[in-house]
Amino acid sequence: MSTKAFASQADLQDKQVSFTKLSDHAYAYTAEGDPNTGVIIGDDAVMVIDTQATPAMAQDVIRRIREVTDKPIKYVVLSHYHAVRVLGASAYQPEHIIASQDTYDLIVERGEQDKASEIGRFPRLFRAVESVPPGLTWPTITFTGKMTIWLGKLEVQLLQLGRGHTKGDTVAWLPQQKILFSGDLVEFDATPYAGDAYFKDWPQTLDNIAALRPEKLVPGRGAALQTPEEVQAGLAGTKAFISDVYACVQEGVKAGKDLKTVYKDTYARLQPKYGHWVIFDHCMPFDVTRCYDEATQYPDPRVWTAERDRQMWETLEG
Repeated sequence: MSTKAFASQADLQDKQVSFTKLSDHAYAYTAEGDPNTGVIIGDDAVMVIDTQATPAMAQDVIRRIREVTDKPIKYVVLSHYHAVRVLGASAYQPEHIIASQDTYDLIVERGEQDKASEIGRFPRLFRAVESVPPGLTWPTITFTGKMTIWLGKLEVQLLQLGRGHTKGDTVAWLPQQKILFSGDLVEFDATPYAGDAYFKDWPQTLDNIAALRPEKLVPGRGAALQTPEEVQAGLAGTKAFISDVYACVQEGVKAGKDLKTVYKDTYARLQPKYGHWVIFDHCMPFDVTRCYDEATQYPDPRVWTAERDRQMWETLEG
């Protein structure tokens, strides 16, 4: 059996970009399972949710925005801290970069390591990585729990509905239009990355999203969900995956199996159901490692470094 290429290093094929109009105020920038960007156009300003991985890649988002509005891009919202979501921020020249205080704390704790780790995992997404300015993307405004921003008469609620993908997850909610931007709390036909996750909390957080009854939803990866039925499918699929990983890993831990055995078992059991999802092979080693940690001795995610990534991959896939 040949060793799998590390993370997404074998994924070098360009993806087809879609810029989908959800309402006069909301658009989704999606690319066949690559990280999505949300766009909210208010009466007087534009808000961007998640930035793309580099300023060079963000230019394509800006180009699409300029096709539909000339209003200034005043706000960038970080749904969480991962490098593929935040390192394009400088391209927008926003007045403010907004994140939860928990996300800010994660940037302080592990931003540098995460940056090095993710650039190694995703060569295609970090093309033109030299366009990323030195250092990290720092929020200029942080909040805890809930923050409301008015773009003229358009209400945008930034909400922390619970931990899941990370401890800092933030969703953007347009209550007047019932449109939600979930970040990586929800994926569609794409494998949830759970290397920094809280498996026990995530299903409840998804229920909290469902309780808002969104009619449209922009997931972290995958196509925009444009009906209540599609939204429900996106929430249910993400919840099933997280619950299935957790159940398999817990079972293995209870049986006293080591991480590598638990990984092989979990992969074999989940592959028939989820193997066709984007980045399945990339995510599974990270997801099972974090889940095993959570089920044993690490309630909070350990920091991933470029070196730890490689050691883990070698242990599980070598």
